[in-house]
Amino acid sequence: MRTAHALATSILLVAPALCAQDAYRTSVDAWHAQREARLAAEDGWLTLIGRDWLNPGENTLGSAPGSTVLLPEGLSLPKAGLFLVEGSTVRFKPLPGSGLLLNGKPAVEAVLKSDAEGQPDVIKAGRVSLYVIRRGDRLGIRVKDPETPARKAFHGVPRYPVDAAWRVEADFVAYDKPQERAIATVIGTTETMSAPGLLRFKVGGREVTLEPMVEDPEHPELFIIFKDGTSTHGTYPAGRFLYADMPKNGKVILDFNRAINPPCAFSMFATCPLPPKQNHLAIDVPAGEKNPGLH
Repeated sequence: MRTAHALATSILLVAPALCAQDAYRTSVDAWHAQREARLAAEDGWLTLIGRDWLNPGENTLGSAPGSTVLLPEGLSLPKAGLFLVEGSTVRFKPLPGSGLLLNGKPAVEAVLKSDAEGQPDVIKAGRVSLYVIRRGDRLGIRVKDPETPARKAFHGVPRYPVDAAWRVEADFVAYDKPQERAIATVIGTTETMSAPGLLRFKVGGREVTLEPMVEDPEHPELFIIFKDGTSTHGTYPAGRFLYADMPKNGKVILDFNRAINPPCAFSMFATCPLPPKQNHLAIDVPAGEKNPGLH
């Protein structure tokens, strides 16, 4: 039999570990609550109602059927404005009496900044907002409405129970110089991203590799687009995203409990990058978000 002293010692050793697990689980839960709040925000992904590609020359904006960018009836004149595309430039011209706002002020004719240039210029038609997006050589208008049924019906994103075993330490193997990768998207375009190296770690004694990207050199972090065996029976089929801090002393912490669905899991109007073949894992990763099944 174990002595009372031995039992007490065992409890003293186990208790800190249990407290650490509880604290970790609480931190992931709090992070995910913030993630869900961003999704459900008035300008979150759940508010997307349109993504209209622009053609060279004149593109119409309004509630009239056949408008290039169609707005809900009651929020706009049948003909409210024009998007004039010349090369890579989009000039907006509001029509008289449109009532539209541009960056919070009565709209005037102006060249619009796209999301590729940082914070885009935003046009408002009542509760609906619009801004220019650039995807490769294509220019389009993204339309958001906070009154979407998807937002009203949102009750959170399903996920696997938090499991500290899926917070793994990976070795970072840097390339001699960052490699450019052409990453395919759900809309058939490609995005050029920079891959700084490889991540190597073990799962159940099996070595696994992932190739991370760096989206924004001015605010560097590792961006991993991946899919795994659960994509056929639990997670979003197209894959998931995971972000991680840049390497420190050749190591990177990958917390798969923070793996998230891409925006296209919530809206058919998103333009998500797809996992490159080198990030198709032959293992199950039952951690992080599951398929929301919203569409």
